[in-house]
Amino acid sequence: MKKTLVFSALLASGLVHADTDSARLDEIYRLLKAQQARIEQLEKELAATRNTSQTALKKAEEADEKTEILAEQSEQGVSDGRHGHGANAANTHVGGYGELHVNLLDNQKPGGEDKNETDFHRFVLYLGHDFTDKIRFNSELEVEHSLAGDGAPGEVSLEQAYLEFDHANGNASRAGVLLMPVGFINETHEPNTFYGVERNTIANKIIPTTWAEGGYQYHWQINETLSADFLLTSGLQVSAGKNYTIRKGRTKVAEASFNDPAYTARVSWKPLPGMELNSTFQYQSDVTQSTDSSAGAATLFTLAGQYLPETGPGVRAVYATWNLDGEGPASVGADEQTGYYIEPSWRLNRKLGFFARYGFWDNQAGDAIDSEYSQFDLGVNYWPTERVVIKADYQNQSTPDGKNEYDGINLGVGYQF
Repeated sequence: MKKTLVFSALLASGLVHADTDSARLDEIYRLLKAQQARIEQLEKELAATRNTSQTALKKAEEADEKTEILAEQSEQGVSDGRHGHGANAANTHVGGYGELHVNLLDNQKPGGEDKNETDFHRFVLYLGHDFTDKIRFNSELEVEHSLAGDGAPGEVSLEQAYLEFDHANGNASRAGVLLMPVGFINETHEPNTFYGVERNTIANKIIPTTWAEGGYQYHWQINETLSADFLLTSGLQVSAGKNYTIRKGRTKVAEASFNDPAYTARVSWKPLPGMELNSTFQYQSDVTQSTDSSAGAATLFTLAGQYLPETGPGVRAVYATWNLDGEGPASVGADEQTGYYIEPSWRLNRKLGFFARYGFWDNQAGDAIDSEYSQFDLGVNYWPTERVVIKADYQNQSTPDGKNEYDGINLGVGYQF
């Protein structure tokens, strides 16, 4: 009986344990199945992440490739044709200046015609480019008198176009169409930089502003205040038919003869802000470019000084004289052509300035004939902003017999950018 009871107890205990183990196995199976499902889900997510990363990487690689192509095109100067500008646009500079004049002048000579007109005298576009921090290009293209062509009063011409190379210690070289370093206005002639509606007559008749030649220039910066310039360029080509007048000898580097080049030297001293003294000497072995055996060498000498502070009294003065060799120039008195002006001014503030100017010139000073001109000017400049100017002046001329003599008022506006 006892054996039967013990056996029954053991059997019951085994069944209980069997049921418990079965439940545990079911739970373990369920957990393993859930874990497997989770692993499969993680694998799917990881695969998706890999695909996304590969797509992003591919796009990044394509973007890098496009960037490299654009950079290469930029270096080669290739434009994409959509924005209107090419390579290294940040290193290309655009600017310009212009001026509109109104002349209300009475002719003082009997029977002479008055001059009452308006004229957009100059429209100039500047284009420059920096190839490196030491090599650059500068240019100015000018339209004079608003309209050019057959029978029109104006013309289109290069005012300057040159490459510039910087050297050590502030020295530099230029090659191309160069403005001659004479006086002040020939190099710096934007309307907001000088007094008077019209450029002074010495810069027009004796120093033939704007005067440019083709060739080479070396700038030597001796120290902080002293510099020198040396030029080898094309020269003037005056003629007997135009009385050997200097201004009419400009060729503007348009298939200009290079039979007799010009040699020019200028020394400039700037001891104080707003102050400058300079002197120029030029020599040309034949000022007619060997087209007139009765003419010969020509020399130019100029002396210029100015003191123009930001405010207060100032003054500018220029003297220039030409000497032409040969019987041809001497026969009409053109062997000596000379002129000067002095211009005191007063800058009340950064916006308003007044000036007076007396100028004298004679393109036939080598003869005893009456050929002397003089002009007195009195006027005002108003700068509403630094690079915009409004001008008004009164002029009074004295001229030789038989020549027009204009007295009256000039009005003008000008800009630079």
